[in-house]
This record gives sequence, structure tokens and C-alpha cells, in this order.
Amino acid sequence: MTVALAGRAPATFEIKSANLPLVALLLKSADLAALAGELQDRFGDIPDFFDNDPLVIDLAPLQAQGETAVDFAGLLALLRSYRVLPVAAKGGSAAQMQAALLAGLAAAPDTTAAPQRNEAATPAAPVAVAPPPTDAMVIDKPLRSGQQVYARGRDLVVLQMVNPGAEVIADGHIHVYAPLRGKAIAGARGNTEARIFSLCLEPELISIAGVYRTSDVPLPAEVLGQPTQVWLDGGTEGKLVMTPLKA
Repeated sequence: MTVALAGRAPATFEIKSANLPLVALLLKSADLAALAGELQDRFGDIPDFFDNDPLVIDLAPLQAQGETAVDFAGLLALLRSYRVLPVAAKGGSAAQMQAALLAGLAAAPDTTAAPQRNEAATPAAPVAVAPPPTDAMVIDKPLRSGQQVYARGRDLVVLQMVNPGAEVIADGHIHVYAPLRGKAIAGARGNTEARIFSLCLEPELISIAGVYRTSDVPLPAEVLGQPTQVWLDGGTEGKLVMTPLKA
């Protein structure tokens, strides 16, 4: 005989699956001194780039180097100094993952693995997470040397000159409807589809998703001082391409 027993839901909590936005650090070297130097070069002058964002450490790139020990205590301290919160690790060897667990990190699942079905249970609906802003930040004043603007989670539109020594940063595209003579960093959080547009391209530095070019290498004559778009060909291992904008 089947017996149905009354259940009771907890009054003080509820457990659900959640889809949460995370950033991922693809760790390509276990050399923390080198990593600290490159983090300083990339983020040292952008103190508000991260805002206590949860982070997953992806150890998969280290596997090509063979078995590599990771100083997780030092790594976590370094990352936290940049206002990120390491919460999990993935893609490492058995020894690396064990060390990550001992350091207090969770083991993140491999998202490429086939999902496991549980016929006896129905998963709870994921918690809805508000999307990042999709409207562009608009700056209608000239940017002087030493000024910095960061469009977090959106595009950046600048209607006046970006002077030498100024810096414009966006997670999306950057549009400068004036001379661009300072630094422009688009796709700052790894968006390889981001582009830079300027009516007069004369930058100190242009960068998309971490791939950059400085004024030490002169721009081609057909784009220097001309209306130009800059895009990334080949992802983070590719190159910057500059194409004249034609009316």
C-alpha cells in the first residue's frame, strides 16, 4: 500500500539553482610575480574596474605545461587586492583541484560536460539575474590629460576630443566623434567583438580585449588622423585591424 506523508517546507530558507554572472581568470602561468606585474599594468590605474565580482579560476591553460603547482594562498591574496572574490576553480589536475579545495575554493563544474538527468527530481527554476546596462554612456565634454572614463558593462560615446594623457575605457564599443589622441580600451572585460570608432584616429594606445597597439608603432597613413574603425581579428590571439570609415 502506498502511503503519502505530509511534508513541511522550511520557513527560514529555500534552496534553488541560480544563474549568476561570474568573471573567469584563465591562468596561463603559475608565476605569481609575473602575474602581479601584468595585473598592475592592466588594472593598476583602473581602481574601480572590479566591484567585488565573484571569480572562477580556470586552470585548464596550465595543463599544456604539464603538472604545475599553484600557490593558491598567494594567488587568492593577489586577486582580492583587485577587488575580485575568487569562489571556485575548474579545469585543473587532481592535485591542483585538491589544493584549490584546501584553499577554500569550490570545484566549478565543467560547462562543456553533458548534463546529468535526474528523473526522480524536478530542478528548481533558476533565479533571475538583472542584465547589465545596455544603454551607452555619453560624454559631451573634452577629456583632458589625466582624466579617465570607464563605461562599465556598456558602450561609451564621446562627443569631444580625447586629449593626450586621457583614457577612455568600455566593456563594449567606444565611439569618439572627435579626435582620439589619448588611450582607448574597448572590450575591457574580454569582449572580442567590441570595436573602436573615431573621426580622427591619433591615439597613444588602442586596445580591444587585451590586444593592444601603442603609438610606438606608427599607424598606417591611410588611417592616421582619419575616420577609422578598429576591430579584433582572431580573438585574443589575433591582431588589431584598422579600416577607414567612408561616407
